[in-house]
Amino acid sequence: MSNKKQQIIEAATKSFSLFGYKATTMDQVAKVANVGKGTIYTFFKSKEELLDEIVSSLIAEMKEAAEEVVDPHLSFFENAHRALYRFLEFRKKHQLLIKLLQEEKEIGTPAVQEVMKRLESTILAYIKQKIEAAIEKGEIKNCNPEITAFLMFKMYIALVFEWEQTHEPLSKEQIAKLFELYFLKGLSK
Repeated sequence: MSNKKQQIIEAATKSFSLFGYKATTMDQVAKVANVGKGTIYTFFKSKEELLDEIVSSLIAEMKEAAEEVVDPHLSFFENAHRALYRFLEFRKKHQLLIKLLQEEKEIGTPAVQEVMKRLESTILAYIKQKIEAAIEKGEIKNCNPEITAFLMFKMYIALVFEWEQTHEPLSKEQIAKLFELYFLKGLSK
């Protein structure tokens, strides 16, 4: 990747993280990147394309981060927990994602909604793939992988983000235990 393109991507990431997508102008990005506005347009047709490129590399980074904690010697549930936790830690720590999530909620900018949808469907596809592999190995019973991935992801978000808005935050271990209880064992005696 050319140096200029990298500079533009870094400048845009910085601007989107600070001011949000909607409030960021191409002029700002050009200033921060120390390039002419025209230079940006040689690499990106629009601000939307720029956001798209940034989120694409972010998605790749997230997948890599999840893969780092997955261990073939561990059970499906242990790995699913590790990967999901890693995804959500990424969301919590990454300034750009935090800002975009906030903008999606407060303003509902269509371009931002679009990339957040893409981010979520990537995570869901990742989990679904792991579920299908676990079914094939006979590690878990046959289920609808898409619905199961959706439920796992939503339960995680609820436990990591929503629970702590009104309660003491749960530890990683507590979350793992709950995950195991509801998904692995179920509630019946």
